Amino acid sequence: MPEEADQVVTAPSGTSDITGTPDLLTTGLDSPDVAGGTLPGGPPLLASRLTPPVPPEPVLLRPRLLDRLEQGASGPVTLVCAPAGWGKTTLLSTWAQGERDGPAPAWVTVAEGETTRRLWGYLAAALRTAAADDPDDAPPPVPDGPPRPEQLETLAAALAARERPVLLVLDDLHRVTDPAALTGLEFLLRHSDGRLRLVAGARGEPQLALHRWRLAGELTVIGADDLAFTADEVADLLVAHGVAVPAPAVARLAERTTGWPAGLRFAALALGDAADPARAVERFAGDQPDVAAYLRDEVLAPLEPATRDVLRRVAVAVAVHADLAAALTGRPDAGHLLAEAAREGGFLHRDGGSPQWYRPHPLLADVLRDELDRLPADEVRELHRRAAGWYGTHDRPAEALRHALLAGAWADATELLVTRWPELAPDEPAAVPAPPEPPAEAVRRDPELALAAAAERAYTGDPAAADAQLRRALADAAGLPAPRRDRFGRLAAAVELSLARLGGDHEEVRRAADRLLATASGPPADAGADPRAGSAERDDVRAVAGAAHGLVALAEGELSTARDRFAAAREAARRAGRPRTELLCVSRSALLEAARGALRAAEELAREALAMPPCQGWSSRSDCGYAYLALAFVDWQRDRPAEAVAHLALAGPAGAEPGGAALTALCRAGLLADGGDPGGALRTLAGARTAAPGPELGAWLAADEAQVRAVVGDVDGARALLDAAGDGPAPALADARLRLRAGDARAAERALPDWTGSGAADWPLPVRLGAGLLDAALADASGDARRAGRLLEEVLALAEPDGYRRVFTRAEPGVRDLLAARLDSGTAYWATVSELVRGADAQPVAATADGPARTLDEPLTERELTILRYLQSILSNVEIAAELSLSVNTVKTHVRNIYRKLDATRRRDAVRRARELRLI
Repeated sequence: MPEEADQVVTAPSGTSDITGTPDLLTTGLDSPDVAGGTLPGGPPLLASRLTPPVPPEPVLLRPRLLDRLEQGASGPVTLVCAPAGWGKTTLLSTWAQGERDGPAPAWVTVAEGETTRRLWGYLAAALRTAAADDPDDAPPPVPDGPPRPEQLETLAAALAARERPVLLVLDDLHRVTDPAALTGLEFLLRHSDGRLRLVAGARGEPQLALHRWRLAGELTVIGADDLAFTADEVADLLVAHGVAVPAPAVARLAERTTGWPAGLRFAALALGDAADPARAVERFAGDQPDVAAYLRDEVLAPLEPATRDVLRRVAVAVAVHADLAAALTGRPDAGHLLAEAAREGGFLHRDGGSPQWYRPHPLLADVLRDELDRLPADEVRELHRRAAGWYGTHDRPAEALRHALLAGAWADATELLVTRWPELAPDEPAAVPAPPEPPAEAVRRDPELALAAAAERAYTGDPAAADAQLRRALADAAGLPAPRRDRFGRLAAAVELSLARLGGDHEEVRRAADRLLATASGPPADAGADPRAGSAERDDVRAVAGAAHGLVALAEGELSTARDRFAAAREAARRAGRPRTELLCVSRSALLEAARGALRAAEELAREALAMPPCQGWSSRSDCGYAYLALAFVDWQRDRPAEAVAHLALAGPAGAEPGGAALTALCRAGLLADGGDPGGALRTLAGARTAAPGPELGAWLAADEAQVRAVVGDVDGARALLDAAGDGPAPALADARLRLRAGDARAAERALPDWTGSGAADWPLPVRLGAGLLDAALADASGDARRAGRLLEEVLALAEPDGYRRVFTRAEPGVRDLLAARLDSGTAYWATVSELVRGADAQPVAATADGPARTLDEPLTERELTILRYLQSILSNVEIAAELSLSVNTVKTHVRNIYRKLDATRRRDAVRRARELRLI
């Protein structure tokens, strides 16, 4: 290989100098279909390597990816980078053979062990073919072998002079291991004035100076996350294979494969032969012979032996990071090996935290566990013992308990239950193999061991096994001495509470929580029998039971009760030194503060929760999700829609629980309505309203839905909703707005709730502020400007401490004039009012109902303006489509129109241009 590298700058034997040879198309291959083409002094060139391969049948077109490729190909370098089986070649060949203006891309499939000389032979043939297909341009002087420096400059100049660029596809570029082999290609890309454009497929980043294009914003990367099939694409693939399964099975298959294209094709073939495809989905795993063989041959076999051994040993854990990997394997470099294996993504996922946590693809995890099981049993038990020790010292007692039981370390398991029982909730509940049952003799000696096994099964979601272990413990506990019996009763009550929560029966949860509280009502336990006897024990009980009561109240929509319960439990958990219980309470307290409108307190609590150690990595995702949901509320009310959408996307599981789902719907619907999508807002609100827990949340949802219905002209529907919503400040405010919209100001005044009364202090602050602004607008409309100004000043006094903006920017039209008048008459909140008025003045620059944007030849539509606001965020087009309840293709069409109207080619340029025009 070194001698080949030297030939980049030295003409090989048989290669003529290009000086005085203007047309080299007469040598080598004239087209990829011509047989017999040779590299001087070498074997024939293969036509199959110069032609895009035929995609596997059935072909599934994926417009979102084809569009990404087409857009990327307008820049110098596009990289499709992912491990084996992620559909790189299929995507590239489908795109290369698709319809387009101009000639088809030149294609080269790189072979294993490709030399510099042979690679350039194929590049020459491909570039000649591309030139021959484009009669409008003169053919470039392509040398037959590794070009000399002067040849490179001549070729670069010829490419730069072309009218149309040459698209070059290099598939399997990772097979080029010598950086010198790509030196000439990199020179051409940098000096051909954008007329040579590279589209490459590779399993890893090629040996090109990609950082140059990345820093310039000219590199497009399509990775494994992009190539993964969406749920809709999984459904389309199954239909193409003639496999009919219900929607839940499609979602399960997408989750099980994480959208891995090869795995999905294996699954589709297997399901097609199954008598019951829906049941076959549940059985589809990495132990399927074809899947296991592919993963072993294409994913594991190319790895270094040390990396493969690390992956096998860390398979004892669901997720792992560097310290844990080092503890399990005894290798200080284990973290480095994991980082290298995860570099291309796809099969070893990183969570993006600090430190990084790694998780294997579910199907690969099956294969790795199978390899783990082939180790000697004593060695596997030792790995579990090490894992238990590491988790125990890193504040993850639930995982420590599971591994202690798997290791057969019965005394350690009992100790974890006794000392860490309030924190025995999983970082991330997962279906994991059940540990062996503790032996009967060990349970007779120590019934708390069976309680430990019951607790472990409860947090993994196996109530039947947990209940069996609980009954086993109770049967052997009768002979315990009094001090131990008291401790056993407290621990048993805690396990019963876990089972009640698992069962979802709110009344049983309350009863179990009260039984747990009763265990701390008697005289203090003997400190010799219980290391946490006394005040610490009582705080533990109050924290766990109080959190359980708070969770039930939140699930039932009793927000005030939930807030009080979580506040008390939070303080108890803090005194007891239980960070996980504290996180549960803090994150939900943040959301409840945001819901009642205390934005500053909500933001402080949410930031506090996210800074807590359990929120790092893949741990406590549900708890952390509530903190993100609280921040979404804060951003929404402060009129920062892009930030709100980004935080809402991180809320995750918080939006699946009843109380969290209703509050998520309020926030999401508000963002949709503000962004010009009332239809999406109505669908969101209507779906949430039918499942709303409790009258308070139901009234909020109905009031917001009524206001959106009124905006779109469905006055009768809005009236019916408010009539059914009953009393309450939110429906009353919506009713007043509805009457004002109908032109009856007097009726609006009568319907307006008393926002200045003593009871109004308990209202959600956005409702109180909205009522105050409507009151001020009505006073101004009636000619009482003095009263209107005074009311507006009172509203500003309420809104200023928490930074409210949306309530002003989305208020009745007359409020903007009132704000402007305050600048002239004087206000204690001049900076805020000035900002709000300037913001309102900036709005007409955008396309509006009154006329087009003054600085655009063609104005943006309302929907395009909405999508433009989302382009400021970190959301992908797929996520934007989900937020707006649109198809991905529709969003893509709008994005293309936005780029065209703003004269931009990339997302960043479009956002910058829009900001210059004050469109966003």
